[in-house]
Amino acid sequence: MGIAKLALADGTIYAGPAFGAQAERVGEVVFNTAMTGYQEVLTDPSYTGQIVAMTYPQIGNYGVNEEDVESSGPRVAGFVVRDRTRHPSNYRSSEDLDRYLARHSIPGIEGIDTRALVRRVRRHGAMPAVLSSVDLDDASLRAKAAAAPGMAGRDLVQGVTCGAPYDWEDGEPREYATSGPRPGPVYRVAAIDCGIKRNILRLLVDAGFCVRVFPATASAGEILAFDPDGLFLSNGPGDPAPVDYVAETVRALLGKLPVFGICLGHQILALACGARTYKLKFGHHGANQPVSDLVTGKVEITSQNHGFAVDADSLEAAGLELTHINLNDSTVEGFRHFDHRAFAVQYHPEASPGPHDSRYLFARFRELIAARG
Repeated sequence: MGIAKLALADGTIYAGPAFGAQAERVGEVVFNTAMTGYQEVLTDPSYTGQIVAMTYPQIGNYGVNEEDVESSGPRVAGFVVRDRTRHPSNYRSSEDLDRYLARHSIPGIEGIDTRALVRRVRRHGAMPAVLSSVDLDDASLRAKAAAAPGMAGRDLVQGVTCGAPYDWEDGEPREYATSGPRPGPVYRVAAIDCGIKRNILRLLVDAGFCVRVFPATASAGEILAFDPDGLFLSNGPGDPAPVDYVAETVRALLGKLPVFGICLGHQILALACGARTYKLKFGHHGANQPVSDLVTGKVEITSQNHGFAVDADSLEAAGLELTHINLNDSTVEGFRHFDHRAFAVQYHPEASPGPHDSRYLFARFRELIAARG
């Protein structure tokens, strides 16, 4: 198909066979350590604005299908793999990775030394990059990468949130479901969509919730008009700081509704309470992150995808209690509010892809609402 080049902001250039779309895209280059779930990674709205490199070498071996997407289509800016499978084998596969990315105008590059790329990102941090199969001039690509914007200070939520409220009714397909019968009574939950994954919505339904999804720009009044029993804050892309309009809405609803936040929702809840966030050097992206639950003493293997974190030193003054920490780098992975019925985790308990260690948190949200009376 031709050659593609990946140019990093530090001047490093990788060249390899192109696949997917003949295109050029700018994004922050990050790496994901999951061994499976590349389709869920591609369609996770939290990856908006990022070029994702997979550390597992063989990608595309089970093709692509219409069931395992986490949104309406791929959200990544570009895709980097070591070895792309040309002939996928899976009874659910409807097309291969090459055609799927081409159909959605996403460029890819294969055959490069992904280990070297990951070592560079770990050493120097996630950085802007350009992935191109149309401009192969090194000087031009270096200039574009050097001029590309970083993630800090950019509001990417506006590009992935829904345009109007809608109701979600589907749980996990019964043949794949890990939960038992849905509990009753049914509680009404308002979910603020900052880039929500579909499996979060499925597990909220399976936990016994009637879910209405609201745009990130929804006001507290619009949400209260739904008469919800609880408020859910979704995952999403980029820096939480410029998404202050969601934090303002959450601040107005604290104390009025039980609150559960995941990933970006975790960070937004922290900001709404007065805590601080900061950018991680290269973030957490993968399905094998160990997290310690400080309340129970248990360790969970978790799925994660974030480049920002909550500052642990800012929790207490914000009325928040640390509940979970990352065992790799001791960053904040969860907290709860001392006074209000609110809690959040940085990782993904819906884990699509990933382990199911943390799915109990959806039941915990239900218990928090039930205890409200």
